[in-house]
Amino acid sequence: MLLAIDIGNTNITLGIYEGDELRFTARLATNTHRTCDQYAIEIRDVMALNGSDYRLIKDAIISSVVPSLSDAIKGAVGKLCNIEPLVLGPGVKTGLNIKIDNPAQLGADLAAGAVGALAEYQMPCIIIDLGTASTISVLDAKGNFLGGVIAAGINLTLEALCHNTAQLPSIHIEAPPAAIGRNSIDSMKSGLVLGSAAMLDGMIDRIEEELGRQATVVATGGMAGLIVPHCRHHIICNDTLLLDGLRIIYGKNR
Repeated sequence: MLLAIDIGNTNITLGIYEGDELRFTARLATNTHRTCDQYAIEIRDVMALNGSDYRLIKDAIISSVVPSLSDAIKGAVGKLCNIEPLVLGPGVKTGLNIKIDNPAQLGADLAAGAVGALAEYQMPCIIIDLGTASTISVLDAKGNFLGGVIAAGINLTLEALCHNTAQLPSIHIEAPPAAIGRNSIDSMKSGLVLGSAAMLDGMIDRIEEELGRQATVVATGGMAGLIVPHCRHHIICNDTLLLDGLRIIYGKNR
């Protein structure tokens, strides 16, 4: 079995593959204060909870946007499974033709998502990842990685609103009853949810204008299920896009 791990700023997502089949996914909280022993126990326990034996893991790959946690997770996998995980970074073959100014600066999560999209969807493709940050990656008609967009994620925006204003409360993020809020809470929900959806629609329009043609649009990340239904463009939701990309990358480097 292959263990694919995507270390994000808020969550660590695990995927267990048997061949090309994804058996299950699980999420752990990202906590830079936990040790490799603590994460080893969590990985073991979450596998047992899903009816899998950690001793059957023979391969592992890790992508991370939290460098301070990479060694702890790598150590946890090594201690638990007695293997050396492949860590996605410079020198690892991805099959991507990266056209940004400095290809070494491309985030591991963006690379994994692009590889997953390249294998599954028609090009050109716009890849939206709605997590702690909201990112948009663009692949052209030939599958070249052109670049993208980075914006504050929805939870970060809410945190900034609450911490930097005297009267706006912390709220549960959900869709408002209407775009025009009749009170502060509904107005905040409108700005957060519908405002994020409108931003994505506007960016898709601008990106397709630069590409000169319509693109496949796919979204992933923890907030995708909340925001995408309010977008006016057709957007495919794929919760396992990054994990699938990691599986493909591991196959290229095995």
